[in-house]
Amino acid sequence: MDAENLPQGDEKVRAVRSMFDSIAPRYDLVNRIMTFRMDVRWRKRTVRELALAPGSLVADLACGTGDFCRELDAQKLRPVGFDLSYGMLAAARTSAPLAEADILRLPVPDGSLDGITCGFALRNLVELEAFFVELSRAVRPGGRIAILEVAEPPNRFLRWGHSIYFGKVVPKVGGLLSDASAYRYLPKSVAYLPDPAVMLEQLASAGFVDVKRTLLSTGISQLITATRSQPGT
Repeated sequence: MDAENLPQGDEKVRAVRSMFDSIAPRYDLVNRIMTFRMDVRWRKRTVRELALAPGSLVADLACGTGDFCRELDAQKLRPVGFDLSYGMLAAARTSAPLAEADILRLPVPDGSLDGITCGFALRNLVELEAFFVELSRAVRPGGRIAILEVAEPPNRFLRWGHSIYFGKVVPKVGGLLSDASAYRYLPKSVAYLPDPAVMLEQLASAGFVDVKRTLLSTGISQLITATRSQPGT
């Protein structure tokens, strides 16, 4: 489905909040089943790629039920979580401080974060370029970001199989265990994502260097990492 046929603007914000409120109670269970627990390994890898010193303050954006916050804590970092969905925050299983917030307008001072993680949220944002600019504002110079997102395998055969699984199987599993309409939307929402090269260029334009994209698990997910540039670079 073309992104033009999906919710846009304020309608998208309302739809995303409502959808995640509805699927919050069984969100973790469905994720584990749909990814065969690969999502656990992906998050561990994402936090390692931050390469930050123990005790560093890291915000997890679109934190959901706190999976990333728990992993950040396990790797000796100090997590704080922000999410648009109160339902997700209410279902969270983490001791990290959490707050309901629009991650396009984070309630943190300029340069106050050592790092940021964000998992599977880019396609749910209204303004991707504005999000990258907000990351640049919130992270200190030399700080790190690590963004986990879905992807399409580069291999044509794997891409075909993945499209069937993601487009047909996932909605059925999600419908059986949670909210059917939400899990019909999620595979379609990939259409919101721009070309990977465009995303990397947007990050560079927002003030990040060492921008890198790594495909995980034959290319069904992607990890984007970058460093906030130092003044004068």
